[in-house]
Amino acid sequence: MTTYKRSILITGGAGFIGSHVVRLFVNKYPGYRIVNLDKLTYAGNLANLADVENAPNYAFIKADICDYERMRELFREYAVDGVIHLAAESHVDRSIRDPFTFARTNVLGTLSLLQAAKEQWNGDYEGKRFYHISTDEVYGALPMTRPEGDPNGNECGGGPYGDEFFTERTKYDPHSPYSASKASSDHFVRAYHDTYGLPTVISNCSNNYGPYQFPEKLIPLFINNIRNDRPLPVYGKGQNVRDWLYVEDHARAIDLIFHKGKIAETYNIGGFNEWKNIDLIEVIIKTVDRLLGRPEGASEKLITYVADRAGHDLRYAIDPTKIHNELGWLPETKFADGIKKTIQWYLDNRDWWEEIISGEYQNYYEKMYANR
Repeated sequence: MTTYKRSILITGGAGFIGSHVVRLFVNKYPGYRIVNLDKLTYAGNLANLADVENAPNYAFIKADICDYERMRELFREYAVDGVIHLAAESHVDRSIRDPFTFARTNVLGTLSLLQAAKEQWNGDYEGKRFYHISTDEVYGALPMTRPEGDPNGNECGGGPYGDEFFTERTKYDPHSPYSASKASSDHFVRAYHDTYGLPTVISNCSNNYGPYQFPEKLIPLFINNIRNDRPLPVYGKGQNVRDWLYVEDHARAIDLIFHKGKIAETYNIGGFNEWKNIDLIEVIIKTVDRLLGRPEGASEKLITYVADRAGHDLRYAIDPTKIHNELGWLPETKFADGIKKTIQWYLDNRDWWEEIISGEYQNYYEKMYANR
């Protein structure tokens, strides 16, 4: 029987960010047992991890984090000494339609994991860690005091578009059911440290992009729609600003924070890479058109302006100074390279797309694990 140096539970590991974190940990730490826990709801796709599913230090468990008794069993069975908690409902539009599901998963699910960890570790916190991954949306919105951008800002998207940035000291001001549910889960994590001494750490990240993202999100949705000559729905006038981070850079930050971050601290992860939605969409259009052999900009005719989303925050922008100064992290992927790699990946992996669209990926678990 193999003895592992650590036993790490990664929740939501079949999702977009989670699959990149699982892959990184499985490959980088062969001495760790990596337990991937995912309920496999609409955005969880085990095909994202086909390249590591047979690794000797990898195990997959299909379960619901809200099932407290099942969480207790898993902590005991795998002697979990570290948690990287990514499992969450994460789409703002879905939260507006169904806030109860977001409250259940993001709040009660997090509470279930915290309590299971507290019970399993039973005050013996040496070498233990509960790492909760959150979002910059808990901070609310920033003013756009520079609507035309800053030509001296050294950001390829034309930013920064304001003078303020989210820091670890920014007060919480969530505006959507999604961000409210994540803010609540953050508070529970901090409360378990303050009340029980549980060794916790939190990070809040900006918008991620890259391979394996579920196609309801802006970048993969627009790539696919351009490829198929479908409308490109743009909220309002497309002036909302987001800070974009390549997902593999985020995974590296998570690795650093899990191993070297200070207990009870919060770290903001962002890329100093602000883009107005409409400017980002134009980059996507030109790049996809070029890679498909079309005239650049030919698909601009597909842009369709739609009514703005309820409670649509105007601007997000993270200041990652703390994680840089304390842990030495900076994003390595330049946006021009990252967006091209991302678009090329989606164009090259048509089978992945088609299985997602058809719903076939939801049968992957049965195909791969039914007889195991």
